[in-house]
Amino acid sequence: MLTIRKSQERGYADHGWLKSFHSFSFAGYYDPAHMGYGNLRVINEDRVAAGAGFGTHGHKDMEIISYVLSGELAHKDSMGNVESIPPGDVQRMSAGRGVMHSEFNHKADQTTHFLQIWIQPNVKGIEPGYEQKQFDAADKRGRLRLVASPDGSDGSVTVHADARLYAGLLDGDEKASLTLDPARKSYVHLVRGELEVNGAKLATGDAAMLEGETQLALTAGNDAEVLVFDLAA
Repeated sequence: MLTIRKSQERGYADHGWLKSFHSFSFAGYYDPAHMGYGNLRVINEDRVAAGAGFGTHGHKDMEIISYVLSGELAHKDSMGNVESIPPGDVQRMSAGRGVMHSEFNHKADQTTHFLQIWIQPNVKGIEPGYEQKQFDAADKRGRLRLVASPDGSDGSVTVHADARLYAGLLDGDEKASLTLDPARKSYVHLVRGELEVNGAKLATGDAAMLEGETQLALTAGNDAEVLVFDLAA
């Protein structure tokens, strides 16, 4: 079964300095039909204005992934990490038993556009952890590149969760496929462009939810950037 959720069906919040689309219930947006999908809890598409950001705040027992699309995101946390996250980098923060952090756009003339992703962990109360790796465009071109996994395989960042995350860039005749376990769930989020998922058409911000499927086929890309989640049911 494949279900499409259109971009405009997402929640939206405009805080002036922050404009955010919520794929699932978050903060002031509540939809009991969209509380998450499998162990995927949050996908927020955030645009942070120049010179603005999220002040220091806390998280606990959550695997948090930041995927920067444009601009840069400055990160500082209670573990002592002070980092800048450029486009192409994947940052993983394991909140574990508790971590404080802030995120900021220090650019004076550029908006930071990024995806904030939360995945429920399969172990709680662990030591907080941090990891950041670069996956350049060539590594994602015409394929699904594993960027996060439970075992850090293929150079991916390691998440303490029963989930795998793939990123791909597809255009023209480029195609990508993935064998699926029908007992699990898959979630496809189209970051930008146009793409067909098992023959169904997606546009920027759209998502496809798959259950009971054995194969994922991505075709007919038009400047498409896509994230694919393999999730615990």
